[in-house]
Amino acid sequence: MSLTIWCNAALSAPAEQRLAAGLDGHRLVFAKKRAASVLVAGPADAALAEADIVFGQPLAEDCLRFPRLRWVALTTAGYGRYDTPEFLETFRGRGAALTTSSSVFAEPCAQHVLAMMLALGRQLLASHAEQLGEKRWQFFERRSTSVLLNGQTVLLLGYGAIARRLVELLAPFGMKLYAVRRKTHSERGVHIIPEEKVSAVLGDADHIVNLLPDNEGTRNYVNARRLAACKPGARFYNIGRGTTVDERALVQSLENGRLGAAYLDVFAEEPLPPSSPLWTAPNCFITPHTAGGRHDQDVALVRHFLANLVAFERREPLADRVG
Repeated sequence: MSLTIWCNAALSAPAEQRLAAGLDGHRLVFAKKRAASVLVAGPADAALAEADIVFGQPLAEDCLRFPRLRWVALTTAGYGRYDTPEFLETFRGRGAALTTSSSVFAEPCAQHVLAMMLALGRQLLASHAEQLGEKRWQFFERRSTSVLLNGQTVLLLGYGAIARRLVELLAPFGMKLYAVRRKTHSERGVHIIPEEKVSAVLGDADHIVNLLPDNEGTRNYVNARRLAACKPGARFYNIGRGTTVDERALVQSLENGRLGAAYLDVFAEEPLPPSSPLWTAPNCFITPHTAGGRHDQDVALVRHFLANLVAFERREPLADRVG
């Protein structure tokens, strides 16, 4: 049976060629306007009405308008625009599938967090700042403040594909790993805790890694109350969504020394305005939403989609399915 696949992703030439070659007789339709960023939903497109499958970033309301859609394959790890009762219940009622590309971004995001943990622990950022600034030889200061990850405690806020890969990368350091999520069944190598125990674990955690998605229940989850419960000197990392953090409270926690450092890749407003106090907050380190970046992103997204397409045709479980 031939399916119509609609795509609004502005893929690289090698990725587009791979996609066309891997469809095995299915019809491929591109949107009139394609989005270069996987973080941006494309505009409405009339051709979507013909589609059985979507690959890219469609408007959520358009997906609800067209009951012919059987599967929406997102090119992002997150699915905040679609994480509403109306969307999820409608799709569930139709027997339609929603998948993300979490598996594509798990490795770069996990490596990004590990890189910052090591850079902060080994004083690489402080040494680099000295190189750009006064060029003093801070031999004793840098050595005496360098720390090992071995034996430290990590709290993961959220436990999906990225967190699982980060747990694997951290395993050689013998760290104590906690993760909070709604489903509290056990996981290998990590202690899963219910939300009511978060504040208690915050007081023990050397590292707090925020991986939360954006939805009504997570906005400003990392707030003044939870930051006040953190262990003094703890380090905070955000590669989830910027809306899950009260940025004003975060700046205050850095200024009063409650947090030892913050590494931020995502923000409530992006690009982060030059006027944001986060740029100049003490021990705050910023990257421009690049944690998920990888040079072969488009090809990896197509490979992931085509593997899922085979599973879809065979009525087998889809990777990264929501719900």
